[in-house]
Amino acid sequence: MTPSNQELITGSEALMLALKAEGVETIFGYPGGSIMPVYDALYDYTRGERKAFDHILVRHEQGATHAAEGYARVSGRVGVAIVTSGPGATNTLTGVADAMIDSTPIVVIAGQVPISALGTDFFQEVDLVGVAQPISKWSYQIRHAEDIAWAVSRAFYIARSGRPGPVVLDFPKNAQTERVEFKPAKVDFVRSYVPYPKVDDAAVRAAAELINHAKKPLALVGQGVELGGAQQELLAFLEKADIPAGRTMLGLCALPSTHPLNVGMLGMHGNYAVNLKEQECDVLIAIGMRFSDRVTGSLKTYAKQAKIIHLDIDKSEINKNVKADVAVVADCKESLPAITALLSKADHSVWRESFKPLDEMERTKVIEPAIHPTEGPLLMGEVVNAVAEATKGDAVLVTDVGQNQLFATRYFRYPKTRSLCTSGGLGTMGYGMPAAIGATFGAPDRTVCCFMGDGGFQMCIEELGTIMEQQAPVKMILLNNNYLGNVRQWQDMFWQRRKSFTRMMNPCYELVAQGYGIPYEAVTDRKELDGAVAKMLATKGPYILECAIKEDDDVFPMTPPGMSVNEMQLEVGE
Repeated sequence: MTPSNQELITGSEALMLALKAEGVETIFGYPGGSIMPVYDALYDYTRGERKAFDHILVRHEQGATHAAEGYARVSGRVGVAIVTSGPGATNTLTGVADAMIDSTPIVVIAGQVPISALGTDFFQEVDLVGVAQPISKWSYQIRHAEDIAWAVSRAFYIARSGRPGPVVLDFPKNAQTERVEFKPAKVDFVRSYVPYPKVDDAAVRAAAELINHAKKPLALVGQGVELGGAQQELLAFLEKADIPAGRTMLGLCALPSTHPLNVGMLGMHGNYAVNLKEQECDVLIAIGMRFSDRVTGSLKTYAKQAKIIHLDIDKSEINKNVKADVAVVADCKESLPAITALLSKADHSVWRESFKPLDEMERTKVIEPAIHPTEGPLLMGEVVNAVAEATKGDAVLVTDVGQNQLFATRYFRYPKTRSLCTSGGLGTMGYGMPAAIGATFGAPDRTVCCFMGDGGFQMCIEELGTIMEQQAPVKMILLNNNYLGNVRQWQDMFWQRRKSFTRMMNPCYELVAQGYGIPYEAVTDRKELDGAVAKMLATKGPYILECAIKEDDDVFPMTPPGMSVNEMQLEVGE
């Protein structure tokens, strides 16, 4: 055999070439001892003639994963984070778990001690593959440089295909420094992994039959529609069969807010009519959603009157929480058109009209008082509404977790796809600011508005350093009520108003902003709100707008935990 004349390169440079082959342009990371060879190679690939990547230095490894998530959510591409071993790697695990439950494609590459030192309690050694395995789609240790091209290609294929999710690559230092002849790899098949199941024609026919005979059909639309790029297929399906559709929190961008068949948000703090109508419909069609407990309320009483059709790409979601009468396991971009072709043109106007009195009740009792108050302190709903109106539906909404998330997702507008980044299944406080940073790189042509409470803001406050360095144009709206507001609301409603450790002593956020060189304004009077929002949006680069919010501002409607969705309350003590 004739020896190759190709130059041998280090495993670290092979990683650069493998990432470049996957189309990676942006990397979020934080260097350390066990990943230094990679960062040395990265130096040459972030400048000069070999420039291939923008590297964003975060201030905490958890921030790297959330930034990668935000980037992935708005761009539709795989987000990438690079960190060191030990605490650097374990700091990413919250983001990995968040990405897993919310189906967000990211690849985390973590340094590791040399394989000769594994199992010796070497400095900053952690069994990352072992701890990441239950919360990722795939975790793998690249033990030798010759495996890098294959492992990276496989990681990106698994992360982005089928139901997306996180992949973790553990990269021992010896593999980073070994020399190898780089040969590009392209993985598009993994034995026993079937990311796109074949559409079952019998299931499609059974689903169409149920829908054609339905008198009161209701669709529940989840993020799977957006992840599958099936928004147009969804519209064709809904419009032909005249089916009203509710959206999960993560599915809010799957159907434009203004579409006449959109009947609101599902869930514990969703819209009143659609939640009650789940208990009245005769056929319930779940599309790319997982029947979260926050959607179903008590499973003992959930939609017992309805025939259930469940469309999902992930077979493990079928019958996991709610038993399906018909299951169509496939990509909804394929299953929806297959069902639509068999549907009769329908008119369910009487059924759809029955939602309107309930909608009007919610508008009168909840929405108008929340977004157009006339007296008292500022409310979260009116701040969100002011920003939503000023951005005219063009902005990306990023939220932290808590009341800020619930008010923001309820009152923002979603005319465009990929316009929402929020932590749904894991409910990760501290997600907002780093995810917003990632979103500015994933959608540089769009305004990114990040709503945070004072609790979540302080959980990720170090990422103001990243925003400062990058001048990332994150418009930060701090809804400050001096409480961990969501927990406080539950304490008031269910724990005899015993506010156990939920009141916050906060710093002077003006001085914090000044320290990071970020423009800042505080609003305490609603007469100042519109002008302050306009100034924020007109200011180039980052901005912090602090709004002094009523301390006991509560989110309604609400289905109390453990109760049926038709027991949703429009106000306290209802």
